[in-house]
Amino acid sequence: MEATKGLREGPVGYGTSDGTAPFYLPVGPEVEVFEAAFRSRMPVLLKGPTGCGKTRFVVHMAHRLGLAVHTVSCHDDLTASDLVGRFLIKGRETVWVDGPLTRAVREGGICYLDEIVEARKDTTVVIHPLADDRRILAVEKTGEELKAPESFMLVVSYNPGYQHILKDLKPSTRQRFVTIEFDYPPEEMEAEIVEREGGVDRDLARRLVGLGRKIRELADSGLDTPPGTRLLVHAAGLIGGGLPPRTACTVAIVNTLTDDRDLQKAVTDMVEAIF
Repeated sequence: MEATKGLREGPVGYGTSDGTAPFYLPVGPEVEVFEAAFRSRMPVLLKGPTGCGKTRFVVHMAHRLGLAVHTVSCHDDLTASDLVGRFLIKGRETVWVDGPLTRAVREGGICYLDEIVEARKDTTVVIHPLADDRRILAVEKTGEELKAPESFMLVVSYNPGYQHILKDLKPSTRQRFVTIEFDYPPEEMEAEIVEREGGVDRDLARRLVGLGRKIRELADSGLDTPPGTRLLVHAAGLIGGGLPPRTACTVAIVNTLTDDRDLQKAVTDMVEAIF
């Protein structure tokens, strides 16, 4: 059977070659809040715009806490069975295969549901018992009721600015979570991130950040998704790899953000003004 799209098979360990946590620059008390939530066995909701560092934060915290990460990129076709598991035919046998949520509950670690509101509504019903003081997962097809170990943590994320009113978390779901709100970092901090992650000097990083902030002002002019820090890092990486700044910005930012020719022209004019 074809693998379910949007799922990463098995836990993923994160780290750097020297054993330190992946780079993350705290903007507020998010590290302390996350650690307190983990100690208190509380689930966490991360909300903020695309590319502002939510996933990197989860990776960073997983390394700090010594936990594996079971990541699910949610999408319109994601069902409860994709999360919990299903029976599959292997050879002449029918075997049960755990989904990423069930594996995380059995083994411990962080189950990270990225863009949770993109998934079908039946998925939120599955996570409710895990997101309150019961911390259980009912696997109806096998008759199991799994109690989450102390090392298990449920983390979900979504972008409230992008979601349609019909795609939002119900209060009955939201109120089960500790919520950490993310936004783009302050300008100088964002420049430090782009400099370090993109491998460019501080002056060029500042210019990229300045470009990003100017483009974000177009949000009221029809640009659906402003450029996150991630796109600025992509552009920086291409420049560090030898591409001219205008070319790097065109392929990493302009063409990525929109197909609208007028908006592309407006963003290109900003690129040419800065570079």
